[in-house]
Amino acid sequence: TTVLTLCVLITSWSATAIEEPEYTVVHSWDDESIEIRDYESRILAFTDMSEGSNSGFRVLAGYIFGGNERQQEIAMTAPVAQTMVGSQAQDMAFFLPKALANPPQPKNKDISLIAGEMIVAVLRYRGGWSVKKFENAKLELQRKLSNQKEWRVVGDPIWARYNSPFSVPAFRTNEVMIPVEKNHES
Repeated sequence: TTVLTLCVLITSWSATAIEEPEYTVVHSWDDESIEIRDYESRILAFTDMSEGSNSGFRVLAGYIFGGNERQQEIAMTAPVAQTMVGSQAQDMAFFLPKALANPPQPKNKDISLIAGEMIVAVLRYRGGWSVKKFENAKLELQRKLSNQKEWRVVGDPIWARYNSPFSVPAFRTNEVMIPVEKNHES
């Protein structure tokens, strides 16, 4: 069990070397886990989650493991993002590596490549991947946003997960992201 624990810890630590999208912090509060971020333009591989919670991951993993017109393997990045409506995932997206300016087209018709930038309110939290933890973090972020007038919500919450499923749950980094824009009425 010591060897297994060591392997899991090494996997958790090495996950921090995975590329993450770059952003600028536009606004923050006293609580360091909550901020408004402006993400630079990135290309995402995107699919819906109509066939259950694992369907999106399998579809997108197929694309980055060579299921594309060039049969090119694409590096995994973080986070894996799911748009949530209520407690149900509606879609899933992988951020493609920044250096991949011209990604190969997917073979699977259920995958779309979309480009864009985003401004989101973010609450970072640690722990396992239960929907309850996500819901609690989402409610906390929504309360913070409702108590201010500078930013207004313009989209559904996104559940962002940064670690491998093999990482120790207590050490996983997760985020709730809610698309926002500057409220010009304030």
